[in-house]
Amino acid sequence: RRWLTCPWVRRYETGGCSTDEFAAGMIDAWELDQSPGEFLEAFRAWPRGLFPGAAELVESLRPHAQLALLSNTNALHWDGQRDADRVQALFETAFLSHELGLVKPDREIFEHVVAALDRPAERVLFLDDNQPNVDGARAVGLRAARVKGVAQARAALVAEGVLA
Repeated sequence: RRWLTCPWVRRYETGGCSTDEFAAGMIDAWELDQSPGEFLEAFRAWPRGLFPGAAELVESLRPHAQLALLSNTNALHWDGQRDADRVQALFETAFLSHELGLVKPDREIFEHVVAALDRPAERVLFLDDNQPNVDGARAVGLRAARVKGVAQARAALVAEGVLA
């Protein structure tokens, strides 16, 4: 919750500040005992790649659903993650907070996605590992479930009738 509500995180992940400004702001706000360079080195390493079986699960959905990704992210993570090319190729559409200037769990990002997909909100299934994001999606009328890992995602897709 602290991460999701941190002004510097929200600013960076909506494209509202540079990477250097973000690092300096985080060090100050969180009272971190490290240099901006050290902070960014650790921050760059956060995305560790896809969970085993994640790509296969997403690929199995292709015949059954329009595949879109909604992510609170930043250019550093989106383009620099270990499996960037593979992640980016999995989805027909990517809604990225740093490009949209909007961030989960705010209502506006979910409304933007629904409008862009040109579907009724109740026809959009949103899976996320953070409850505030799931609550934000539900507030706009999306079907949503909190999942952690591939097995829970698969179970939610079965429960929602997307997969048999």
